[in-house]
Amino acid sequence: MACLQYGRNTIQQQLMKNMKTSSAIFHKYDEGGEVHLHHPLFYAAQGVRYRKLQVILTTSIDKLGKVGETVKVAPGYFRNHLMPKLLAVPNIDKYRHLMEDQRKIYQREEVEEVKVVPATKEDKMKGYQMAANHLDRTTLVLRKLAKKPLAKDDNGGTFIQEPVGKDEIVAEVARQISVRIEPEHLVLDTPLHVMGEFEVPLRMPRSIPLPEGKTQWVLQVKIRGK
Repeated sequence: MACLQYGRNTIQQQLMKNMKTSSAIFHKYDEGGEVHLHHPLFYAAQGVRYRKLQVILTTSIDKLGKVGETVKVAPGYFRNHLMPKLLAVPNIDKYRHLMEDQRKIYQREEVEEVKVVPATKEDKMKGYQMAANHLDRTTLVLRKLAKKPLAKDDNGGTFIQEPVGKDEIVAEVARQISVRIEPEHLVLDTPLHVMGEFEVPLRMPRSIPLPEGKTQWVLQVKIRGK
């Protein structure tokens, strides 16, 4: 309910307006012309009967109450502390309705409780299947510096300065494809030393069915020069 503080400017305007028309609000005259004070600010002058005022808090105050609550306070405390700082307003119909309107406007909607349902074994298998298909259809691209002086292997591939191992492939899969795998999922006996395109076999659970026409899961890796 702290959001009711947003309405304090509106309340301040109402207070200032009422102060300007104090002759109509504060004073009542009887038939004999005697003045009687009826505004809450002047209850203290009416004797023991009005030593406590009922006011509506516009902000939460320790040991007094929360925003929007109606509490009883001493007239001097309200006049000298609460009212100048717009911490409370008199408990009259005008301000009570204003506070209710502000509450309807600014009060936040209750957040519905979200229940977390544990994933079933079937849900996990569907997730594994989607991840495996994603890996199989995507080409992982790595950019490497060529080794100097330039040298080529027997197949014509250019050697790179830093070979590509399992750890680097795992990190790039997470970054480029957003799939988490472990080094043991890769069948790679030796790091990749040259530029080119490679098929790195994947060691996936047998329970994940292979796509039609495939005999094993593979990850396409392409090493290019910078």
